[in-house]
Amino acid sequence: MTRLSRDDVIKAVNRADDVTIAQIIGTGATVEELTEAQAWLANDEPMINDLRPLAQGRVRELVDILSQLDEDDDEPGDPGSASRSVS
Repeated sequence: MTRLSRDDVIKAVNRADDVTIAQIIGTGATVEELTEAQAWLANDEPMINDLRPLAQGRVRELVDILSQLDEDDDEPGDPGSASRSVS
């Protein structure tokens, strides 16, 4: 099992910035673990129905990183708009 390369991450997570790519690679995860993390994020119900244990270890780290990307995509407006005060 080979650890993730920058190209692997870019192919799998096309919206990732350099910091996120570095975080993902920094987990030491493999392509298979990244694929599993993406499966958990896409729809965890079938994974649970297959009696798979909840994501743990590097897969859990990847789920956390990728879910942060999803949260960032869901935020309306431009970055920092929530911290601006209205005069």
